[in-house]
Formats: sequence, structure tokens, C-alpha cells
Amino acid sequence: MDSDLFSRRRAERFAQLLDEANGGRRHHVRSKADGELTALVEVSRRLTAERPDVEVDAEFRTGLRAMLVATAEREGVGAPARTATSGVRGALLPAITGRRARARGAILVGVAAGAVALSGISAASENALPGDALYGMKRSTERAQLALASSDISRGQLFLDFARTRLDEAASVRDDRIGFSAVLDDMDADTRQGVRLLTTVAAQRSDPTALDAVDTFLAGQRRVVSGLLDRPDHADRDRTRRSLSLLDAAGKRADALREAIACGLPAPQASDMLGPAPATCPADR
Repeated sequence: MDSDLFSRRRAERFAQLLDEANGGRRHHVRSKADGELTALVEVSRRLTAERPDVEVDAEFRTGLRAMLVATAEREGVGAPARTATSGVRGALLPAITGRRARARGAILVGVAAGAVALSGISAASENALPGDALYGMKRSTERAQLALASSDISRGQLFLDFARTRLDEAASVRDDRIGFSAVLDDMDADTRQGVRLLTTVAAQRSDPTALDAVDTFLAGQRRVVSGLLDRPDHADRDRTRRSLSLLDAAGKRADALREAIACGLPAPQASDMLGPAPATCPADR
């Protein structure tokens, strides 16, 4: 899967989605990247409509400006267009140039939206809990981080970070049974996504390095989730045990993949919610 947000095709589609969000004409096309790009457009919309009162320090402003200038120079934004020679190529060049200019502009918007969302602006919502006014922005910022991630390893680590965040939220909504269960549902979904991405990378590369992040996550997450078992409500304890069972299954999958890689088994063909399901190493190895 192409995870490069700033490829030309994705940038052109991002520009179209931004046009539509700002009242421009609708473009009757669809892209496989629409889900990720729509999340960034939503972040841009929310940042405009719900500007939180956060002071961005001078160092961040300077760094953002330098990044935008560097991107503009690299992508040729503002550079004079080449003069068309003649014929059909000359007739088509203005339209092509216009599309590329919008795409390059979208690249800058993407860089700016991502940088702002992941810095001082997002600080206003980072402590928001389910039901708070800024909780939607907090989750939108997380989706933007995923869209901006440069690799499946980065995305997998982000999902595990979000699972840790959901666990912190669960501990803060202990008097709300419905809210508690919903947050654990989200936590488990993030856990599955993160583990699946990292185990897939490990299997494809025959390299267990990506599994280190899974092991570190599980060690801390098990300890904190176990602490939720002291809730007085029986249903809450049962729900917590389901999350612990998922963590146990993820640990067994990581261990099995390490063994398969160590004994030289090929990448598994079978896969499930936790990623590749390896075969057992032969006893004589």
C-alpha cells in the first residue's frame, strides 16, 4: 500500500477534497486514499471552526515556516511555468500546470495541517475525555497522525500509542459503565490494528525487530489493564478480562512469529485480526 501522503496523485485528490469542503464543485471521482485524506480535510475544517485558545511558541512557528519554505522549493511552488512550444502539448499545458499547482498547494496545506494538528493546537484536546467538547478533535488529530505516518511500522506504533491513550481514558470514566466498555472496545480495536501491522512487517521482512514494539506495549498494557479488575461491577470485570485475553493472544502471536523467523520458515500465508499466523517449527530444527 502506498503510504506516501505527498505523492502527486494523492495530492491532487487532496486538493479536490479541499475544494469540495470549501464549497467548490464536486469531482465525480473516487480514490482508495479518500478515507485517509478525508480525515485530514476534517481536521482542517475543525481547526478552522473550533479554534482552541492555545499559544504556539516562537520556536514552533519558525520551524513550521522553514518546513513550508523547504517544501515549496522542493515542489516548485511559485516557480515560473515553462513556456509551451506549440501544438496539442501547448494547448494542454495550462490545464496540466493548473492541476499541478493545486496539487502542490495541497501538499503545503497537508504539511501545515499535519504540523499544526500534531503540535500546539492539538495540545488543547490531548486531555479530552469521551463526552468532552474537544474529544472529537482529539480523535481527528489521531487520524491525521495515521495519515501522515511514513510506514506501516510507524502506523503500527501509533495504533499502540492510541491503545495506551484509550486505557488512560478508561481509567478516567470508571463511573460510566457504557462509556467504560466503549473505550475498551476502541482500545482493543487499536491494539489489533497495531499488532497486525507490526507482525505483518516482521513476517514479510523475516526480521523480528518490529515485534520489539509489540512486546514493550504488551508488558506495560497488561499491568495497567489488570488494575481495572478491581471495579466493583461484575460486568466491568468481565469486559476487562476480554481485553486481557486479547493482550495474551497478541503476546502468543508475537512469540510464535519470533520462533518461525528464527527457524527460517517462509512468511505465513494465513492471517487473521492479529496478522500472519505462522506454522510451528519442525521438531528437528
